[in-house]
Amino acid sequence: MMSETDNYADLEKKMDIADNLENSPETGNTSSISETEFKSDQTDNESINEEAEKSSPPQANSSEEKDLELETNAEESVVEESLIDEATQAQISSLEAEIASLKAELEVQNEQFKSVQGQYMRLTADFDNFRRRTSKEKEELEHIVKKKTILELLPVVDNFERARTQLKPSNDGEMTIHKSYQGVYKTFVDSLKKIGVSAMRPEGEPFDPNYHEAMLREPTKEYEEGIIMEQLVRGYLLHDEVLRYAMVKVAAAPAEDESTEAETTDVGSENN
Repeated sequence: MMSETDNYADLEKKMDIADNLENSPETGNTSSISETEFKSDQTDNESINEEAEKSSPPQANSSEEKDLELETNAEESVVEESLIDEATQAQISSLEAEIASLKAELEVQNEQFKSVQGQYMRLTADFDNFRRRTSKEKEELEHIVKKKTILELLPVVDNFERARTQLKPSNDGEMTIHKSYQGVYKTFVDSLKKIGVSAMRPEGEPFDPNYHEAMLREPTKEYEEGIIMEQLVRGYLLHDEVLRYAMVKVAAAPAEDESTEAETTDVGSENN
């Protein structure tokens, strides 16, 4: 598209050509030719001006088209943004739904975990109780077996003690025999001590029914009433538990007749 400035420049050139033709001393043919060319140039200028006049409105139309195009582009961008917003919103909604589903699944998993954990804790507690109960029952069973076994062996110890008190060796041969079985007795008693067996020695102590069994009561002035005078059958302890009660003879208060006779004897001797 040509601007008005370009048209004016062409007109000036053509006018200069026309002036040169008029001033030149040429024949009439030349002048006629120049006139014809001038007219044609005028016609061309008019057509150019018409085209310039016609070209100006399209510029306005192009600006309107640009505005329309801008508006269209703006509308299209708005539509695209709305579409993007809708797609983003749909994606956000999908993600939110997925998050909610995962949260619900997590809650279910937590409940299952708590249930399994509770079962595990109960099983652990039951196993610990079973282990302690089994261990206790085992210890009690071992103690019962040990106690019964020792009770079966105590009469052997009693026989050794009776032999030691009743037998009096009279020669070297008997003394040798006496020492041999006393050695066996000593070894046997030491073995019992190693497993927690100890002998009671209650002579001179007050009678205690938790450890002693009274076989005889003898009135005497040598001991106070309730004091153990003699141990008839030795008692034994397994640690702090009574393995066998000691059978003892307990001192009793002297009879009234004996005390009266004793007082009378004392008075008679004083009078003499």
